[in-house]
This record gives sequence, C-alpha cells and structure tokens, in this order.
Amino acid sequence: MILACHGISKAFGEKVIVADGSFHIEDHEKAALVGPNGAGKSTLFKMIVGELPSDGGEVILTKGKTLGYLAQHQEMQSGSTIYEEVKLAKADIIAMEKQIRSIELELKHLEGEALASRLETYNRLTAAFERENGYAYESEITGVLKGLGFDDTDFSKPVDTLSGGQKTRVSLGKLLLTKPDILLLDEPTNHLDLNSIAWLETYLLNYPGAVLIVSHDRYFLNRVVTKVLEIELGKLMTYMGNYTDYAEKKRQIRDAQLKEYLNQQQEIKHQEAVIEKLRSFNREKSIRRAESREKMLEKIKPVEKPVEMNTEIHLTLEPSCISGNDVLHIEHLGKSFPNQTLFQDVNLDIKRGEHVAIIGDNGTGKTTLLKILNQVIPADTGTFTLGTNVEIGYYDQEHHVLHMEKTIFDEISDDYPDLTNTKIRNMLAAFLFTGDDVFKRIGDLSGGERGRVSLAKLMLSKANFLILDEPTNHLDISSKEILEKALNDYTGTVLYVSHDRYFINQTASRILDLVNQTFVNYIGNYDYYLEKKEELTAAYAGGNHAGSGTSASQSENVSESKLSWQEQKEAQARERKRQNNLKKTEERITHLEERDGEIDEMMMLEEIFTNSVKCQELAKEKAAIAEELEELYVKWEELAE
Repeated sequence: MILACHGISKAFGEKVIVADGSFHIEDHEKAALVGPNGAGKSTLFKMIVGELPSDGGEVILTKGKTLGYLAQHQEMQSGSTIYEEVKLAKADIIAMEKQIRSIELELKHLEGEALASRLETYNRLTAAFERENGYAYESEITGVLKGLGFDDTDFSKPVDTLSGGQKTRVSLGKLLLTKPDILLLDEPTNHLDLNSIAWLETYLLNYPGAVLIVSHDRYFLNRVVTKVLEIELGKLMTYMGNYTDYAEKKRQIRDAQLKEYLNQQQEIKHQEAVIEKLRSFNREKSIRRAESREKMLEKIKPVEKPVEMNTEIHLTLEPSCISGNDVLHIEHLGKSFPNQTLFQDVNLDIKRGEHVAIIGDNGTGKTTLLKILNQVIPADTGTFTLGTNVEIGYYDQEHHVLHMEKTIFDEISDDYPDLTNTKIRNMLAAFLFTGDDVFKRIGDLSGGERGRVSLAKLMLSKANFLILDEPTNHLDISSKEILEKALNDYTGTVLYVSHDRYFINQTASRILDLVNQTFVNYIGNYDYYLEKKEELTAAYAGGNHAGSGTSASQSENVSESKLSWQEQKEAQARERKRQNNLKKTEERITHLEERDGEIDEMMMLEEIFTNSVKCQELAKEKAAIAEELEELYVKWEELAE
C-alpha cells in the first residue's frame, strides 16, 4: 500500500462532500476517482495533498514515498521558456552531472588516498547517474514535450505567454518527468488532442509508480485503470476493474438494491392492508392480531431506496421538418492563415441521418471548418451548398448567443414559451443545472457554464442539421450518456468536432480525420478508425503535398476507389461475412477432428473390435469424416487468404 484514506470526512455547511470514506491505493496500481460534477473529486484530492483540511479521518502516505499532484488549473509565472521550465524536473540529475564533471577535473591533480577517496565518490555518483537514466534525460524531456503536443518551435516560447491549457500541459510534462511514487492527476486529458491522449495512456500504463486519476474520459479510463473509486452523495465506494466494469457492477448493485427496496415496500403495503382488514373486523382477537402485526412492522429495518442521478431525465431531439437526402455538398474548399495552410481542395458530401465526427490534431483546422459552414468566417477557395429544407443548429464554444442579464431559466423559457417548468428543469438538469442554480444570471456564469446553457438551448431548437464543436466539454459522465442517447435517437444529421473517443464510439457512424491538410474518410466509429488509420492515412494523406483533396475526391482515381463511403460499407459487410464463415468452418473442423479421435479410441476397445457390425459403422463414419475434412481444409484456406 502506498496511499490510504481512513474515515475521511468533509462538509461545507450543510453540503456533505464525503462522510466516513475509506480507500487505499497499492504500489504500481492505476486507479480512477469518478463522480458527478460537484460531488467532491477535486476536494478529495486537495485533502490528500494537504491543500484543504479534512473534518475527520486521516490520510496516510507510506513513509519515504513521494506524491505528485496536477490540479485542473495552473498559475505559472516563471519567466522561463517551456523547455527550461520542464527541465527543472531534472534539477537533481543536472546537479549530479555538474558534480561528476567537476570531479573529473579534480582527478587530474590528485594522488594516493585523496585520489582513491575521490574516485570512490565519482564511481558512486556515476552509478547513481546511470541508474536515474541521466545520460538520456534531455531526450526524455523532448519525448515528453512532443508526446504532450509541443513541437520543436514551441520549446523556446516563454511560459508567461501561454494559454491556461498550454500551462496545464507544461505542468503535466514537468510532473511526469519528476516521477513521484504516486501521481494524482485531475482531468489530465483536458487540453490534449487525440494523439497526445493516446501517448499519455501508454506512458501511464508503463509508469512504474501508482496513479490516481480524476477524469470524465471513459475511453481513457477503460485503457488505463484497474480500480475505480466512486464519490457520490457523500459516499466513497470501491470497484475493481476499468470504467466499463465499474458501470456494469454499479448497475447490478443498484438493480439488486432496487429489487430489495420494492419487495420490502410491497411487503409493508401487504401487511398494512392485512392490519387494516383485521381492525375492520372489530373483534378482540382480530384487533390483537392486528396489533401483533403492527409491532412486527415497526421492527422492520427500512431499506433505503437507491438514488441514481438523472433517472428521470430523457432528452428528446426531433427536427421540426425533414431535410432533403443531400444535406451538405462541399467543393474544392480551402483555408489558410499566414504561414499555415489548414486544408485545401476539400470535397465531401453529407447525407441525411449521418452522424459525422471530425477528428485531428489541435490547430489543424477542425473548428475553422465548422465556422466556415456557419458563415462565421469565409473560406479562401471553394464553395459549399446546403440541401433542401436544411436548418442548422450550431454550437460553438466561443460564440454563445445568450442574454447576460437573464437568469438561466428565463433564457430557456423566453425562447421556448410552450415548454412546461418541469421540461425546462429536466433539460437544464441534464446539463448540470439543478435546484436554485437555474436562477443564476448568465452574466455571472463561467465560460464552461455558458457553454452548457447554449448546448441546452440547441437541444430544444428543432434544427435538422446539428453542427457541434466539442459538445461534451464541461459535462460529467452521466450528462454525456444522456446526450449520447439523445443524439442516437435523433433522426436529423449531426456533424461535430470532438476529442472524446468514447462519445465518438457511441454516436458516430462516420469519421473525417483531418491530417496533412486533407480529410480521410472512415465509415465506422472510433474503433474502426483505429483499425484502419495507418492503412488509409498512408494511402490517401501520406504526404504534406499541396492541393490534396478529401478521401472522397482526392483525384479521379480516388473518387472511384474503395474509399467511397458506399463501397466501404459493402467491403465491411463482405469482411464480416468472411469472418463469420471462417469461424463456422473452424468450429466444424474442430468438431470433426474430435470425433475422429473418439472413433480411434473406440476401435481399441474389446467390445468394439470384436463386433464386426459396429466396426463397419465406425469405419464408414471415419471415412466420411476424412472426406468432409478434406473439403473443409480447402475451404478454410480460401477463407483465410
């Protein structure tokens, strides 16, 4: 064990964050801390690291072990460059290297015992330096910075000029390079693109110490953690496994608790009805029996009804009218900024009902494309055309059409006067505004909170073509799940930018990967994209050449190639059929080979080989098996090609 909390408690006034909560983290263990927004995850982290006092209980860090903490928001005013700031993580190794170089200069002038003593120190330091990977610390720093999305030109940028997200990435890199025995990471995937998140996953999986992570990134948690700690309604619970295992076990526990609660309620109602009936007889014996039952009823320990967040919230999105089959047609679209070409000669079509996710590295132009489609900024070249009866609903985190003087509730009710108070509250609760929160002024909200209000308004807009820029930012897991279900039931068309791989897996039927100034098309979800990424990127976006179009229209050859979305669908269907036939063939071969072995064993039994009729039957079956196997082996080879 490296870290433990025993009976820890914390409350702010009447709001209980955690009451008598306990958990432990083992050496090398990778664990997650999950719970709804506002449940107290960051508060618990601050108590562990000593930034906040607890009301009770104790936090125990094993003696001699080091702890590193990454908070969500970083204040960093250092005057250093990015590289210099991160290099501070290796201060001990750098100091050791200077000492080694200093001793090397001294050795030339020493003799006898002084030389022997200094050599001993030198050998001890060089051994420690090598053990700490000192000879490779510069390449290690470069690897971590590049893994977190910084390139060589960023290394010399002053930290003071960076955005909040960039500072968080610098702090994360610095923390990883210090290699504490346990890492506490609060939302480490915020501000990272998909490649950087994948890099961080691999880094943490191979990290020699323990890790405790707060994150709403379910795909990331599934890949990294083997234990989930849940904080909800003041309780701390421990579940073994990754996020999917946790969600399933939680559902099973809740179902069992709900069943126990309902059974008890049914029994109580039954007893109450019997008592009432006995009393209605108004006889001495019946009244005594009723009183006896009442005493038994009083002794029953009530089972608490299990509480699940947002159980009554169901978002329903329905377009006000159906668009034509052709929703969006783009021809030769291009956009550049000084010293940077984002994309050019883009050609693509989106059909009614498609759910299309745009992915790619930060700064490649994903959000820019959405802004062009919504006429926020102009394209440099090319055109786009919307189909018949297409009505766009646009969610852009930077441009919220909100009234600063209104309350959240009035912002919704004024635009949608036909909605009941209950429907408005349910919609706002799905986006994390509950109780008196709905009466907060828009002008008093944070940027993330305003984004959630805008998303709630968009869900009510009845548009038939939703264009969304990072819709899951600032949502907790339960709210993401509500949004996923709403989008999956939505009969309109969706085009969105997202870094949330789990969300993409759940909602996308098609992915456009913006790479090397072009879009590569994948007919499938994120798992399919991972499977085909290397092959299709090499084929259709292999170079940084100018004038490259999209996967649907790179050139005459490509437009007629297997990359067309219809042909990709057909190819996927053929592959599924092949795999299915291959599996069936293998199962049949296994069955026949086992039966053939059984016959051989039977033929060695005296009661069989002395029975000529039975021997003939088995020999005939064995010959038939051999014939069928010969055909199956040929078939298997053809399918396996």
